[in-house]
Amino acid sequence: MLILGINMFHADASAAILQDGEVVFAVAEERLNRVKHYGGFPALAVKACLDAVGARITEVTHVAVGQDSDANLAKKVQYALANPAKILNFIHLRRRKHIMRDVRALLAESLGVDTKQLRFQQHHIEHHIAHIASAYYCSPWDKAAGFSYDGSGDFVSTMMARCEGSGIEVLERVFLPHSLGSFYTMISEFIGYKKYGDEGKVMGLAPYGKDAYCEPVREIVGLRNGGFQLDLSYFKPLGSNQGLQILPDGTVRQARHFSDRMVKVFGEPNLTHTEITRRDMDLAYAMQHRFEEVFFHLLNQLHQRAPAENLVMAGGCALNSVANGKLFCRTPFQRTWIQPAAGDEGLAVGAALYAYHSILRQPRRYVMKNAYLGPEFSDSLIESGLKAANLQYRKLDRKPLSATIAEQIAAGNVVGWFQGRMEWGPRALGNRSIVAHPGLPNMKNVLNARIKHREWFRPFAPSILGERQNEYFEHDHPSPFMLHVYKIRPEKREELCAVNHVDNTGRLQTVSREENPLYYDLIQAFERRTGIPVVLNTSFNENEPIVCAPREAIECFRRTRMDALAIGSFLVLGTENR
Repeated sequence: MLILGINMFHADASAAILQDGEVVFAVAEERLNRVKHYGGFPALAVKACLDAVGARITEVTHVAVGQDSDANLAKKVQYALANPAKILNFIHLRRRKHIMRDVRALLAESLGVDTKQLRFQQHHIEHHIAHIASAYYCSPWDKAAGFSYDGSGDFVSTMMARCEGSGIEVLERVFLPHSLGSFYTMISEFIGYKKYGDEGKVMGLAPYGKDAYCEPVREIVGLRNGGFQLDLSYFKPLGSNQGLQILPDGTVRQARHFSDRMVKVFGEPNLTHTEITRRDMDLAYAMQHRFEEVFFHLLNQLHQRAPAENLVMAGGCALNSVANGKLFCRTPFQRTWIQPAAGDEGLAVGAALYAYHSILRQPRRYVMKNAYLGPEFSDSLIESGLKAANLQYRKLDRKPLSATIAEQIAAGNVVGWFQGRMEWGPRALGNRSIVAHPGLPNMKNVLNARIKHREWFRPFAPSILGERQNEYFEHDHPSPFMLHVYKIRPEKREELCAVNHVDNTGRLQTVSREENPLYYDLIQAFERRTGIPVVLNTSFNENEPIVCAPREAIECFRRTRMDALAIGSFLVLGTENR
């Protein structure tokens, strides 16, 4: 049985394919067409899924889409009737979504087949149900509390569920316009970060602030009836524009979120973020602080209704790794499983798994043990790319390659590390990574000046051998997908100074040999040379989607000043490192 899952005409368009209930391949369209957060139809991703299983679209039995424009229709109508001035925009939005529902025509056109040849059944899965499914059905548990939250999806911003066996029982929905995601986006935009996906940057800024604005920001989000409610006077009214816009080229543009009241209370917005002020830092601090308060309140309410040790999470807000790292001491939950593609690209996996288990009533059999679900490339193809780029290289066996790269990192060099299958989700997890020494005081500046060109306040992440985590961090719950931030132990902060953030935390990735043997061996080889079982890990890119194919890795290596490139079995040294 082949099930194709799709997220389409929404930010982070993607596709995933299940073969007899197993997720065998998943990829976001941006990695293939190189358009950040691409929001059109994921034609290349669909083709890559089919190629991965050696199938034609005519052999697919089910197609599941992670959105359902008919879901929560009564609530949408109720809101529209209460806001008649906004009805025209709502009509435009609904018409646009109906055009997108003809999945057969879209697939037939993109793959060059006749619609009459397509035999699949089509399923539209409510947005947040697909999110929860993407976490629960990938987890190793048969009982858990389910939680999803983001900006919005199918007129809902937050969902709580009880997950047991093959079933997901929805316990609560928080409807628009009330949204923790919108709250975070609005203040991020107000301090100058208005592009889709910029919220993660502001999370890194928050620790630089103080509590000057905690009280006024707390008024923007109030706790009510076991949930929360926004003070809508701080926001542009829902329906006053057409929300998130997908432009003809697939790029995503956000409409303004904040109202004039924000300006009256907090002063003029920072429209360019070229210079971050003390006000901006303090607002970021207050925003993260209130976000966490509401988040923990919701989780405590969820635990009362679905008591369990296990929590499964997804949705764009589940990428808030700072909050994730604190929930163990602020809620009764003891274990988390967070979908590595927690944002909307993960809807493709969630929709497909929900169709398999909840609609087709198939038993559970799959656990997502790692996030390496994307394309991989043979050594022969990689070597052809190196020859075409006229690069000098040498081929090494696995052990000498790890040893050589460990020596490069220990010497303070910056290395592009391109191995195996590409990661699923927004984090580089050791297959499309740039790796460096975590204990050199100037390494952060070196990376930003030469390669990443990021804001000064954004931290870099540590990848650590799983069994050594508790020696370096003040929490031992694993974080294989880099979705938790923990305090670094005081005695280890100098040793990890390049990945120790201003608040003495690190957004770590725990690495096991079972999940990624080659990356594990690299870190272990680095430890043999330095005594440190950690490497600095940042995504292999330069203000672009993470590299996917060898050509992109080679181009990024050549235009930046990396000291070495380990790509497949091949080692390439930079001109200054030969």
